[in-house]
Amino acid sequence: MYKWVVRFYKNNRGDDCVGDFIRGQDKVTKSKIAKTIDLVCVYGPHLGLPHSRNMKNGLYELRIMGKNNVRIFYILKVEKIIYFLHGFKKKTKSTPRNEIDIARKRQKETLL
Repeated sequence: MYKWVVRFYKNNRGDDCVGDFIRGQDKVTKSKIAKTIDLVCVYGPHLGLPHSRNMKNGLYELRIMGKNNVRIFYILKVEKIIYFLHGFKKKTKSTPRNEIDIARKRQKETLL
């Protein structure tokens, strides 16, 4: 039974940015993403490593490992809602600053 509800960020034009990113992945990666999102829905956002990492100031990183390393940033909202903000394929050891900046910008928009 799910204890948390998931929502996906949509921009001003109504584009489902995170959903589109997920749908654009290969079948195996989509399956891993779905499984990890299910874990978050059941156990909550504070899964910890290796599934999740706190990025500070209310931002978390969902970590999907495999052939394609994928990261999806998310925040918590009231009433047990997890809001996914931004996803990207991780190609370097450290998380690129511009990817974090996109997530932070969307975090501010979402919390207004």
